[in-house]
Amino acid sequence: MSEEKYKIGLVLSGGGVRGFAHLGVLQALNEVGIFPDIISGTSAGALAGVFYCDGYSPKEIFNIMKSSSRLNYMRLTVPRYGLLQISGITKILESHLRAKTFNELKIPLCVAATDLNHGRIAYFSEGELIDPVIASSSIPVLFKPVTINNVQYADGGVMDNLPIHPIEKICRFFIGSYVNPIGDQDIFTSLIDIAARTFMLNMQKEANEKSAKFDLYIAPPELRNFKILDPEKSQEIFDVGYHATHILLATTGVKKLFFPPEEK
Repeated sequence: MSEEKYKIGLVLSGGGVRGFAHLGVLQALNEVGIFPDIISGTSAGALAGVFYCDGYSPKEIFNIMKSSSRLNYMRLTVPRYGLLQISGITKILESHLRAKTFNELKIPLCVAATDLNHGRIAYFSEGELIDPVIASSSIPVLFKPVTINNVQYADGGVMDNLPIHPIEKICRFFIGSYVNPIGDQDIFTSLIDIAARTFMLNMQKEANEKSAKFDLYIAPPELRNFKILDPEKSQEIFDVGYHATHILLATTGVKKLFFPPEEK
């Protein structure tokens, strides 16, 4: 039997810079009085989630992430384990996170990462905080895996890009924010572009299968117009998530689930 410890569970997908849409989603939810009691995230969703669970507002998180240029997010390296290093994200986390462990967060967080050595998904929700978040964000081929306790981990989206599983039995309601809609792409300008596209295609089927599990599922199709590794459109991406959430809340009547008459 399930044990509902939390009212609202929020699940945030991976998606590179499209993860700025998660912040728009959170902003819109908060504005109508919806606040998640627990968050489960992968990759960009883990990054947005860790800052939110640490007590930052969506707009504060946006400003922290936007203040770093593309070169600060990542830099090219000799391609032995990955084409890029994700050192910029590490510096952002180390500079701004107040919590150093999962238990110190104000809101419970679960982070999904792929265990490359054993070929399975791993969920982190306790212990040291930064390394699992970085591991969850390390897209294979693009970024070097992260070693934790002698195990190499990569982006959780490889095996679970919408990680509802670790909170599925402990929440009453579920909100999903998925930022990887797939559209046509006519031109590929680099190896990185091809690798990112391949990774995204692999995740689409899983998201389609899980979407029915959510009471509110936000997956703005407009996000297909934005590349996952280019932060120059961060404000536009934020706005897409924000407006899509408000439209869904206004048109589906789903808000009544979170605010039944007896709780008014």
